[in-house]
Amino acid sequence: MLELNGTQNAAGAADLIVDGTEENFMSVVVEASQEVPVIVDFWATWCGPCRTLGPNLEAAVTAANGKVRMVKIDVDANQRLAQALAQQGLPLQSIP
Repeated sequence: MLELNGTQNAAGAADLIVDGTEENFMSVVVEASQEVPVIVDFWATWCGPCRTLGPNLEAAVTAANGKVRMVKIDVDANQRLAQALAQQGLPLQSIP
């Protein structure tokens, strides 16, 4: 599990874990990664392992107190984003 010691983030957990979309991908992933590492969790509602991994990642990000952020992207709701990433040489091969 990710373990990072540090001070409490004043922004709170709501700012540490956000839902990603095609519209906000650049700001919440690319631009945010200039400040802190960003974990991108590609998931789907039908994916059993995703439902197990996601909460564990969220707990680790929250415990890291702002030293890392997480963006959750539902691949079914954001199919165009997945296609755009593949066109940029970043194909999603499987989830989780």
